[in-house]
Amino acid sequence: MTPQQLQEGILHGAPAVRRRAMAKAITLLESTRADHRTQGDELLTALLPHTGRAFRLGISGVPGVGKSTFIEALGLHLIAQGLKVAVLAIDPSSTVSGGSILGDKTRMEHLSVHPDAYIRPSPSSGTLGGVAEKTREAMLVCEAAGYDVVIIETVGVGQSEIAVQGMTDMFCVLQLPNAGDDLQAIKKGVMELADLVVINKADIDPHAATRAQAQITSSLRLLSMHGNPEHAHHDESLWTPKVITLSALKGEGVDGFWAAVQEFRRLQTANGRLAARRERQSLAWMWERIDAGLKQAFRQHPQVRELLPRLQQDVAAGRVAASTAARNLLAAQSGQALQATI
Repeated sequence: MTPQQLQEGILHGAPAVRRRAMAKAITLLESTRADHRTQGDELLTALLPHTGRAFRLGISGVPGVGKSTFIEALGLHLIAQGLKVAVLAIDPSSTVSGGSILGDKTRMEHLSVHPDAYIRPSPSSGTLGGVAEKTREAMLVCEAAGYDVVIIETVGVGQSEIAVQGMTDMFCVLQLPNAGDDLQAIKKGVMELADLVVINKADIDPHAATRAQAQITSSLRLLSMHGNPEHAHHDESLWTPKVITLSALKGEGVDGFWAAVQEFRRLQTANGRLAARRERQSLAWMWERIDAGLKQAFRQHPQVRELLPRLQQDVAAGRVAASTAARNLLAAQSGQALQATI
């Protein structure tokens, strides 16, 4: 299908046609072929005026915390209210095949077959942060197709929290009720980013869930004095990070979660923080793609490709300093005279 056909299918196609066009469009955007990249840019430019109306929700948490169960329960709850939900589930990549290995779509049995839901599992392909390289672009496709809420589920390891917080309107961290008295899960960097903390599986040990809720709430108060500037500092016009408990498996507390999300959206829209957040994210996305493009162009430069194997061996053997090798390679790309390599 051409970019024009994909655009028409996404914007005006019947439900089955729209879903097929979305899948083909995201596959096109994920392609590394130069001609596909050009077509993908053309498609994104055409779709961009139709994006921005969905609410972008990021979900993270350690493996086993119940992210997929929670997202399915939330998705079905939202669909029951007349909303359309898209889920971009980012899986770890197999080192053998390069494909997704967790198969989140297979673990959302009811949501994945609902006509008002669209689930796209994508392998992280080794991308820093556990977030697929083209997740932002896939998110725009879902918005153009008319989905009201786009949920991004991350691997929940490494830098995934930072990555997903940088592309969503609201960032939620899922925790377990029995994380331990020392609350190892409370890491300053993650908690500063969290707009909402969810204690899932609260039905397993209600007392532990309540205790964890109190401890995390106390910690968030301390962090708020030096934390995320988007969070409140005794200012009622700003959002105050909250901690809630629920059981996704039993469907208990999901309505309370969505009520908190709606309150966040109302406050941050009224005070202009939501629009400012998206502006910063768009500019950061641009520079991220520039960095990636420059790196790719550098590696493909003829002189760099010629010098790189030898310099890598010299650096590994200790014959050349890494900084010297880097300067020589950069000089080769720019066409400047090479510096001494010994």
